Amino acid sequence: MPKPPPVALTGIRDILVGLTEEGRGDETASALGIGLSLAGMAGAHLTVQSAARRLTMVGGSGWGFVNDLVAQENRRLSARARAIAERAVTDATLEGVSCSIEASALAYPELVGRLTARARLADLTILDAEAREVDLDRDVIDGVLFGSGRPLLVVPPGGDTFSARRIVIAWDGSAQAARAANDALPFLRAAEAVEIVSVVGEKDLSTSVAGAEFAPHLARHGVNVSVTNVPVDGDAAETLRRQAGLLGAEMLVIGAYRHSRLKEWFLGGVTHALLTRSPVPLFLAH
Repeated sequence: MPKPPPVALTGIRDILVGLTEEGRGDETASALGIGLSLAGMAGAHLTVQSAARRLTMVGGSGWGFVNDLVAQENRRLSARARAIAERAVTDATLEGVSCSIEASALAYPELVGRLTARARLADLTILDAEAREVDLDRDVIDGVLFGSGRPLLVVPPGGDTFSARRIVIAWDGSAQAARAANDALPFLRAAEAVEIVSVVGEKDLSTSVAGAEFAPHLARHGVNVSVTNVPVDGDAAETLRRQAGLLGAEMLVIGAYRHSRLKEWFLGGVTHALLTRSPVPLFLAH
């Protein structure tokens, strides 16, 4: 029997790629290439926000030399952010993708707030993964994830072409998991195969919706879906990584949550662990 043609990726019209320039020299970026590739597939408009982190001047007349160095570094970072944005326009033009850019130099909190606000205007925001727990890029991820009301795609380094033929949904029966799966429907419908994976033994699922009960809902939306229950092996994050590898998944859909501790917000354990190390792009929603 001949293989059916792929389903067109629909419902994605505005994609935002957020890039931050901190001048570390060890930054690796996949988000721009993935965003450009996805925009071409979906016929979507691509917006690139390339922001430099503006360093703060030191007060007092005796700090003139230091302030000169800070101003010089701010100019360098701003120039790099502008160059990245302009290169994005050139690449998008060559690919026939509609693209707009914003290059800015903002202080730490303003940078996070600006990208979070801009993400509310997009169907999907794409950011690079960041392994550091305390980092501007991690704060941007947290801000967009919990402050925009929109889904987020976090991509690991090493890729520049979007592909999501096989997708794993990390399912624990929670409201967050249901929200993430619903927001991911454009990708789920276009995928060749979707696997709902429940990690058994990771938490009490007695009051949750089972994956087998959720699967018919996705099937009614035209998703080629199946269900797998796997015992927890080590921890839930590692179990999901291993299962995604076994299934050849190219995207992992997961609902994100956070809890309060010492009056600060922290990501839930599985989400946090996957953001630190994931072999495939993470589609996140809250």
